Amino acid sequence: MSPDTVKTVTVLGSTGSVGTQTVELLAAAPEAYRVVALVGGRNAALLARQARALGARRAVIADPECHAALADALAGTGIEVASGGPAVVEAAMLDADWTMAAITGAAGLASTLAAIRRGRSVALANKEALVCAGEVMLRAVRRHGATLLPVDSEHNAIFQSMADGNHGAVERIVLTASGGPFRTASVEEMRVARPEAALCHPIWSMGAKISIDSATMMNKGLELIEAARLFALPSERIDVLVHPQSVIHGLVYYTDGSVMAQLGSPDMRVPIAHTLGWPNRIATPARRLDLAATARLDFFEPDLIRFPALAVARQALQAGGGAPTILSAANEVAVEAFLQRRIGFLDIAGIVARVLDEMGSLPADTLEQVVDLDARARIAAGRNCATPASAA
Repeated sequence: MSPDTVKTVTVLGSTGSVGTQTVELLAAAPEAYRVVALVGGRNAALLARQARALGARRAVIADPECHAALADALAGTGIEVASGGPAVVEAAMLDADWTMAAITGAAGLASTLAAIRRGRSVALANKEALVCAGEVMLRAVRRHGATLLPVDSEHNAIFQSMADGNHGAVERIVLTASGGPFRTASVEEMRVARPEAALCHPIWSMGAKISIDSATMMNKGLELIEAARLFALPSERIDVLVHPQSVIHGLVYYTDGSVMAQLGSPDMRVPIAHTLGWPNRIATPARRLDLAATARLDFFEPDLIRFPALAVARQALQAGGGAPTILSAANEVAVEAFLQRRIGFLDIAGIVARVLDEMGSLPADTLEQVVDLDARARIAAGRNCATPASAA
């Protein structure tokens, strides 16, 4: 596609953290993009403002109860309005050159798969798509000739560092982790941690669920599984390093001894813009990296005693089958229980591990199997949340 060609785009999850930053980039260059559809969750007022600002052809709200509010807010604009799960999938099926898949959790699976089946470019911000339904998604990518562009800063960094195409010469890759708000906390401090503390990420501004995942390091575990799918690498060739400054986002070690790394300020607009402009690059207002001001870059091996979620995720990857699906679903339930103060912070990883032990590794070869397994894992996790280890 020529740099001068207007690109048609759809944003799935436009009212979330990644979605709003995507909308910001689109609004900064209205002459370069034509918005086919915007899909939000429940925030009808924000979705309506986005649709008006971008001149979207269609606005879809996932929650049918918010349909009237969205329709009222967009009355007289000529923007099509729809709501509900089928409408979300239908929006993903509309012809667009580029789709941002940023509906978090298992809720984004069907729409992400629909976008992939169009055979165009899909910017993947919903890591659960490859964690829960990796083989389903990748099979569709191969069948329909789609291009997956990773949006997670770490995977985007690896993607950029492998841009020369010499995948066969890759020895291993390294995903970096900030360490989250509890990087230096003791086990006892984490045992009594409240949601407010866990949500205070020292570097990144993210949604609640991802912030808690960062605090437990489950986020890095999910990214490890996603990296294995994206880059076709086994678990033993994917490492994790804690890097508090969040300057180096990913590293690729090559067989000749070279190490390629992508550096940048911790700003999600950078990887979003990379996928939006790909294979070209577009400008962003992100703060430019000043290494002299940064002064030092630190790296540590992750502490699997204080952060067992990372080890649990690696075990799920090695188990294969539906284990990653179970892991992701159980984690979503446990995180929500923690946010509702029904379980303790350290219970999250323990509950996920117990659900994995209870259910074992079951098939996840079709979307139907994935959805069924996800539902069963949520029920099991809910049961375990009722009797967490801290309450036993």
